Amino acid sequence: MAAARVLANATTTTTTAAAASCFLSKTSFLPKHTLPFNSNFISLSRTFPSSRKSFSCKALYIPEVKTKEQGQPETLDYRVFFTDQSGKKVSPWHDIPLHLGDGVFNFIVEIPKETSAKMEVATDELFTPIKQDTKKGKLRYYPYNINWNYGLLPQTWEDPSLANSEVEGAFGDNDPVDVVEIGESDRKIGEILKVKPLAALAMIDEGELDWKIVAISLDDPKASLVNDIDDVEKHFPGTLTAIRDWFRDYKIPDGKPANKFGLGNKPANKDYALKVIEETNKSWANLVKRSIPSGELSLV
Repeated sequence: MAAARVLANATTTTTTAAAASCFLSKTSFLPKHTLPFNSNFISLSRTFPSSRKSFSCKALYIPEVKTKEQGQPETLDYRVFFTDQSGKKVSPWHDIPLHLGDGVFNFIVEIPKETSAKMEVATDELFTPIKQDTKKGKLRYYPYNINWNYGLLPQTWEDPSLANSEVEGAFGDNDPVDVVEIGESDRKIGEILKVKPLAALAMIDEGELDWKIVAISLDDPKASLVNDIDDVEKHFPGTLTAIRDWFRDYKIPDGKPANKFGLGNKPANKDYALKVIEETNKSWANLVKRSIPSGELSLV
């Protein structure tokens, strides 16, 4: 029987800002379309053409989010769901707020530091739980442990219909933006951290743009020391190069070519990272407003 248990490591995660939250509702909403970047509120609605239901993204305060496992780890049916205080499932991609103000963002851990199971948000499943990725029906693992906490920025999306003129014209990879968190602690699957971006790497994976935002959790002992790319080199020497090389080479043991990087094969600074976050947040907003076809992506 599939297990269903609350993760002890991340039983509750408290957010301190109003969240932009997306729900499928039977209630009709007046059409309001506002999306100010750097605001904690998003108010918009869109009626599905094939039904009388509406898709509403409304301001909602979520004081506690819990994670709940279903199935056994390292099996095909394993999922980590997110729930609100009432026990209702919410989407870590759509319902967890991105912005916390003052250049701080929520980050959701998919792959803890020093592990190799390739965990990811299931963007094509209802409520987008975290699961282990598969290929040809088999669970996927990295060939070696990842050396940092890895996951996503909620409410971001790399639009596969947009070509980035600054990165070799590469199109988005159809996923939320990835984060590499460089703090000292080994985090847990589904843990939500408050992070500040420090740099960005423009990875090109089989022709698709796959941004890596380098960030640090605010509760890390060195967080106050690092505020931009130069601080990373000073207080975490060699880390940016190590991250680039890790993501460049991890497919080679499987017989695939090395990944490439744009922007001169170098990391960009904090301001550039913030620009990436802003642009992909706007792309996500267009996605959930259905201004862009969603394909097989779940918007619930």
